[in-house]
Amino acid sequence: MPRTPRSRWLALAVICTGMLMIILDGSIVTVALPAIQQDLGFSSSGLAWIVDAYVIAFGGLLLLAGRLGDLIGRRRIFVAGLAVFTAASVLCGFATDPGVLIAARFLQGAGGAMTSAVSLGMIVALFPEPAERTRAFGAFGFVGAAGASLGQVLGGVLTQGLSWPWIFFVNLPIGVLAVLAGRRLLDDDRGPGLRAGADALGAVLVTAGLMIGVYAIVEAASYGWASPHTAGLGSLSIALLAAFLVRQARAAKPLLPLRMFASRTVVAANLVQLLMLAALFSFQVLVALYLQNVLHYSASRTGLAMLPAALTIGTVSLAVSARAIGRFGERTTLLAGLALLTVGLGLLVRLPAHDADYATDLLPTMLAAGGFGLAITALTALGMSGARPEDAGLASGLFNTTQQVGAALGVAVLTTVASSRATGLISAGTGRAEALTAGFHLAFAIGAGLLLTALAVTAVALRRQRPAPGAATAPADAQVSVHV
Repeated sequence: MPRTPRSRWLALAVICTGMLMIILDGSIVTVALPAIQQDLGFSSSGLAWIVDAYVIAFGGLLLLAGRLGDLIGRRRIFVAGLAVFTAASVLCGFATDPGVLIAARFLQGAGGAMTSAVSLGMIVALFPEPAERTRAFGAFGFVGAAGASLGQVLGGVLTQGLSWPWIFFVNLPIGVLAVLAGRRLLDDDRGPGLRAGADALGAVLVTAGLMIGVYAIVEAASYGWASPHTAGLGSLSIALLAAFLVRQARAAKPLLPLRMFASRTVVAANLVQLLMLAALFSFQVLVALYLQNVLHYSASRTGLAMLPAALTIGTVSLAVSARAIGRFGERTTLLAGLALLTVGLGLLVRLPAHDADYATDLLPTMLAAGGFGLAITALTALGMSGARPEDAGLASGLFNTTQQVGAALGVAVLTTVASSRATGLISAGTGRAEALTAGFHLAFAIGAGLLLTALAVTAVALRRQRPAPGAATAPADAQVSVHV
């Protein structure tokens, strides 16, 4: 890996650029969906597949891509993922019918999974010193927030000013530059080879299990959570993943060594992230729906209304999180971030159905969202803390998989809850605005409950160890328990 400080940070810039492109694409597409539907003739149900095809491929391939990075080299997987993502973006832009666009979006998801799966593992290898690594994680978190906020604005500008294909074509120059820079600035960290962990059956089981599980989640809103479709696919996904774990316990060269789960910190960090992302990803969707369907904001005004949250998250990630972790430790920083987020989401339970004032009713929550900048940096450090060097890509893939599953599950469940509550009230004679708002209130209350659960898990599972008699007392959360 790069050895000088300058080369390390240049390598980080390459990693962040690749991730910026992928995160940007995720938010930019949602703004262009109406234009794509009109131009290509998507049905209302078919339109969802523009998002779903990407999410299924992305979430299903993360774990496999992370392990392949450990075995054949993380730079190879990262650069190959960028190339696939960029080529698929061009194909998306030239799509002339729904089938081609959906297939291209699936390829985009595969490329995004390859790049994302090894990104955190590469950062761990680049920055072995804890303080520098924390700053690197903060910069990585800033890129995520910047990409999300920029995508909301850029999507509207490109779609209205040019046409929807340009939301995909914009990836071409970024992707080409990132591929060239990656080949030059990232070390060719050749792994031990596929023979060191080429568990083909395990790869099939985990990839199929994750893809089917993500598909069941994203389609649950259409079929219903208790439907045979959702229950059957959910059961199949659980069975495949259970078979995968049994296989890993018995395989001579497992794809996912079960020693990964020997770290209580890693397990707790992934669980907390699942709960946190379930609450916060649905928050983004539900607030946007409230602004447009209750307050009648335009799409561009909605994007601007959400911008303070992204800017606050980015600022905290870049300028505050590393200092907070250095001063108070990961555990305390995570608790503070989760507490801010819980308060922010709890405030939304009081949103009015009429005459809402943005400055008093919504802006406090947007500012409290800065807690995510604290929490995600601390969680990333904790989630990667127990990984051996040879497992860094796998730990990164596992962390990102938890992120995707949590986001998909949260959106599917909480939007369904909000919709069901609103539909029931409208049937009972309640006004549309009041019914929609009541549905959002219930979803926000459940989201706040998920964050409270995440707080409890953090407080209990990431408890401090008692120092041995005569041992020097470590500062703040340096004493957080890492292994059982």
